[in-house]
Amino acid sequence: QVQLEELGGGLVQAGGSLRLSCAVSGRTLSSYALAWFRQAPGKEREFVAGISWSASLTPYADAVKGRFTISRDNSKNTVYLQMNYLKPEDTAVYYCAARSHWLVPRNPSDYAYWGQGTQVTVSS
Repeated sequence: QVQLEELGGGLVQAGGSLRLSCAVSGRTLSSYALAWFRQAPGKEREFVAGISWSASLTPYADAVKGRFTISRDNSKNTVYLQMNYLKPEDTAVYYCAARSHWLVPRNPSDYAYWGQGTQVTVSS
C-alpha cells in the first residue's frame, strides 16, 4: 500500500506564491516517478508537472512553464511544487500522483497512486 499526502494549499492573491509538498509513505516504489495534476470545477484533471526518480526528466504543462518548479527529495520521499506568479486560472484542487516506473507520462490513467488533493485558490 502506498500513501500520498499533499500539504501547502491555500488562498493567495494573483501574483503571489505557494509551495505544495507531497510525502510518499508505505511500500517503497523503486525508481518511481511523481507528478502533480490539478482539477478545476467542471473540468477534467490535467497534468501540471512531473519528475523522474533522478530528476533528469521534468516535464511541465505549457500553462505553468516558467512559473512553477517541481523538485523532489528522495531521502525524504517528498516531492514539491513551487508555484510563483499565480493566476486566478490556477485555482483548482491539486493532486500528487506516483507510478512505479521512471517515465513521466501526462495521462492521469498512467498513475496508480494518488493523494487526496489540496485546494489552491487564487484571487484576482
